[in-house]
Amino acid sequence: MKGKLIGQVAGKLGLKDQQVSNTIALFEEGASIPFISRYRKERTGSLDEVQILDIQKEFTRLSDLEERRFTIIETIEDQGNLTPELEKLLMEAQTMTDLEDLYLPFKPKRKTRGVQAKEKGLEPLAKILMAQQEMDPEGRAGKFLSDEVPTLEDALQGARDIVAEWINEETRVRRKLRYIFENQSIISSKLIKAKEEEGQKYLDYFEFTEPVRRCPSHRFLAILRGEREGILRVKVQPDPDEAIDSISRYIIKSGSPSSDQVSMAMTDSYKRLLAPSLENETRNIYKEKADESAINVFARNLDQLLLMPPLGEKRILAIDPGFRSGCKLVCLDAQGQLLHNETIYPHPPQKEVKQSARKIQSLVETYKIEALAIGNGTASRETEQFIRNNIRFAKDVQVFVVNENGASIYSASAVAREEFPSYDVTVSGTVSIGRRLMDPLAELVKIEPKSIGVGQYQHDVDQKKLQESLVRVVESAVNRVGVHVNTASKHLLTHVSGLGPQLADNLVSYIRENGPFASRKEFLKVPRLGSKAFEQAAGFLRITGASNPLDNTAVHPESYTVVEKMAGDMGVEIAELVASPELHKQINPRNYVSAKVGLPTLKDIISELDKPGRDPRGIIKIFEFDPSVREMENLREGMILPGIVSNITNFGAFVDIGIKQDGLIHISQIGEKYIKHPGEVLNLNQQLMVKVISVDIPRKRIQLSLKGIEN
Repeated sequence: MKGKLIGQVAGKLGLKDQQVSNTIALFEEGASIPFISRYRKERTGSLDEVQILDIQKEFTRLSDLEERRFTIIETIEDQGNLTPELEKLLMEAQTMTDLEDLYLPFKPKRKTRGVQAKEKGLEPLAKILMAQQEMDPEGRAGKFLSDEVPTLEDALQGARDIVAEWINEETRVRRKLRYIFENQSIISSKLIKAKEEEGQKYLDYFEFTEPVRRCPSHRFLAILRGEREGILRVKVQPDPDEAIDSISRYIIKSGSPSSDQVSMAMTDSYKRLLAPSLENETRNIYKEKADESAINVFARNLDQLLLMPPLGEKRILAIDPGFRSGCKLVCLDAQGQLLHNETIYPHPPQKEVKQSARKIQSLVETYKIEALAIGNGTASRETEQFIRNNIRFAKDVQVFVVNENGASIYSASAVAREEFPSYDVTVSGTVSIGRRLMDPLAELVKIEPKSIGVGQYQHDVDQKKLQESLVRVVESAVNRVGVHVNTASKHLLTHVSGLGPQLADNLVSYIRENGPFASRKEFLKVPRLGSKAFEQAAGFLRITGASNPLDNTAVHPESYTVVEKMAGDMGVEIAELVASPELHKQINPRNYVSAKVGLPTLKDIISELDKPGRDPRGIIKIFEFDPSVREMENLREGMILPGIVSNITNFGAFVDIGIKQDGLIHISQIGEKYIKHPGEVLNLNQQLMVKVISVDIPRKRIQLSLKGIEN
C-alpha cells in the first residue's frame, strides 16, 4: 500500500518515486524539513523545502483517504450490504468527496422524513413511483392507508419523501450538481434589515452579486465576515431552475402520472436536501481556497519580515514615542541587555524639549550608544524630528525608525514577564523595539506570528492551518540564518531543527551552569540531547570563536572529515583552508565523492567555506520620510514621496509614508505590466518612491501608484 501511495504522490507532483520514497523515509526517521533540504540532498535529489512540504502534505492526504476508504468498506461489509460492484467503486474513488457520496446511502440516519415514511410501510409505494410506470398512483396509494397513513395525500407524501432521499443519495446526481454549484454558483449578499448603520464598513456588499469562481479571496472572506457579524445575508447558489433541469435527465424516465410524483419529489429533494448540502460544500471549497491564498500571503510577508537585515551587535538607545505619556527610553548593550531606562517629555503638553535633548545626549555619551531605534507608532515622526533638530551626534551614530507591530503583544506576554519581572510593560516593549533593530528574527520569534500584523484576514481563516503554516515559516527562517548558540535566547533555539522548547531550555541552562559551548561536540553533554537531536540541530547552531572554525559554519559535523581531507590534501590546517578563498578554488569536489557524500553536499561545503557563517539577510539601510508630510492634510495628488512597504495583500500593497494612515498601491497601480500578485514585484519593508493619486480624508484612504516612477 505504501508503495502505491508513493507512486501516486510522485505522479501528482512530477517527481521520481525514489525522491518521494526517500523523503517519506526521512520523515519517518524524525528528520525536519530544513534538515532534509540542507543536509540530505543526495537522498532527495536536491528537493527544496517547498517540494519536501508538498510531499508531506500529499502523502498525508492520500494516507487519510486510504484509511477512510477501508473504514467505509468495513462498515458496509458489517451491514451485509457490500457487493463486488460497490467495493470496486469504493476502491476506485479518488477523493474523499467521492468516497462519502458512495457511503451516503449506507450511513446510519437520524429520524428523517424518509425514515419515518419507511417505518409506516411506504417504501413499496416509493419503489412503484420510482419505476414511473404506474398510471394511477392515487389508486395504488389507497392500498397503503392505515392508522398511521390516514389519507391518500399522506401516503403519496410519505412515498415522495422516500424518493427525495433516494435522489439525494444518487451519486450521479450529486456529482452533476456539485459541478454546477462549483462552477455556476453566484455569491450574493444583502444587508440585514436595521443593520445599515452598524455595518457601514460592509457598504460595498449591501446589495452584491458575483460569480463565486471569480470572487477574489479577500472579498470572499470579507463577505463571510459580514455574515458572521450579523450584517449580511449570504447565499452561494446557482439558478435553481437550471440546476433542477440538469438532474431531471437522470431521474425522470417518462411522462406518466407517477413521473409527476417523482418530479415533485425531485424538486423537494433539491430544495430541502441537495441545495443546502451542496451550498455548504461549495462554501467550504471556496473558503479553503480563500484561506490558502490568505495564509500564503501571510506566510510570505512573515518570511520577509523575519529576514529583515539586522544592524547586529551594537549599543542601542531605543525610544517608544508618545505625547502625553512621554517617550520611553532604554539603553541596551551590544548583546541586547537592559542597562538603563527612563522617560522624557519632549512633546506637548509638557514640551520639555531642552531637558529631553540634554538627557538623550547624556545617555548617548554615557553608554557609548551607536544607534537609535525609534518605534513607528504614535508620535514617531515628531520624535524623529525632535532628535534630528535638537541633538548633534557623532558621525557614526545612526537613527532608525523601527516597525513596532506586535511589540505591545510581546510586552504583555509571559515571555516578557519572565525576561523583565521587575519592570512594567512600557520598558519591555521599548526593549523589544531596540532588539528588533539589532536582530529582527531573534526578537520576533518571541511573538505569536499572527499577532505581528502583516497578514490579510488572518482572524477569518482556518486557525489550525494558519498556525501550522506560520510555525513552518519561522522554523525555515531560523534555520536558514542559523543561530549563535552561546548568545541565543531559548525562544530562538526552540525553532532550531531537532530541538523544541525542552531541549532549548536545557541548552540555555547548560550555558548558565557551565559557561559557553567551546565546540559542537559539547552539545552531546546537554541533558536529553541525544544523537538524533544532535544530527538534526548541530549544523544550524554556530559557535563563534570555536577552536574548530567549522563550528561557526553551516558545514555539518558529519562532513568534517571531508573538509579535513581537503585540507590534508593541500597540506594546510582547516583554519587556513577556511580563511583562504584561493585555496577553495583549487578544490575539485569530484575527488571527494563517496557513498555517503555526493556532489550537492560537496558544493554546499565549498560554498560555505567561501563565506563561512555569512548572514543571508543583507545589510540594513537608513530611511527618512518626507519631512513636509506629517498628516493626511499635508498630502496632495501628484506628490511623489518616499515610503516603506508595510503589508502585502492579494489586492495590493500598503505603504507607510510617515503618517498614521498607510497608503494603498492597488495591484493595478504597481506597474505597466499585468501581474497576478503584488509579491511578484514588491517585498515587505522595501523602500521605494510612490505617487499620491487620491486622498479621501473622511474615509481615511490614500491611493498610491508606482506607475511612471523609477525605483
